[in-house]
Amino acid sequence: VAAGSMPAHALYFTVYEKMKSYLTGNTTGHVNTWAYGASGVVATLIHDAVMNPAEVVKQRMQMAFSPYGSSLECVRCIYNREGMAAFYRSYTTQLVMNVPFQAIHFMNYEFFQQVLNPEHVYDPKSHLISGGIAGGLAAAITTPLDCIKTVLNTQQTAEAEADAANRRILLKARYRYRGITDAVRTIYGQRGFNGFVCGLQAR
Repeated sequence: VAAGSMPAHALYFTVYEKMKSYLTGNTTGHVNTWAYGASGVVATLIHDAVMNPAEVVKQRMQMAFSPYGSSLECVRCIYNREGMAAFYRSYTTQLVMNVPFQAIHFMNYEFFQQVLNPEHVYDPKSHLISGGIAGGLAAAITTPLDCIKTVLNTQQTAEAEADAANRRILLKARYRYRGITDAVRTIYGQRGFNGFVCGLQAR
């Protein structure tokens, strides 16, 4: 995650600030709300292209009973077994989630900044409040997409099988999610609508 985050976030904020400057002409105000959203969308396209493989590795290593001893081992095994496409299997879903997330996030952040800090001077309190409200709204709205992204990255199902002899529960991990539609159908079939709001409070 560290290896992916450094270049991904460097590009993310560079592209966001450049696009915001280009679209707004370095002006501020509520009239530029859509420009902030569009800038966040373009920045997200670049960020996710770099970050998605790191997310796949991170989530595979966080799975219950993960067989990988290190990040490099995980990368090698995924590549050998599933090919390069495995690192971008959830890229479309990542974009489907992150594009609205970042658009909502930046539009609300800049909106509340304009309300709480119209002079746009450094003000930690207004930054904290604006960022908290914007992030909370964006996260809540996009939680169902985050659930879909997670199952696509981990390829771990919610099925469990009881081992009567040892009184244990064995998780069965199968490569069954082929895309967004397949993931939605399976999540709904296993847990209904509740399956799409798992982790909402944590987010």
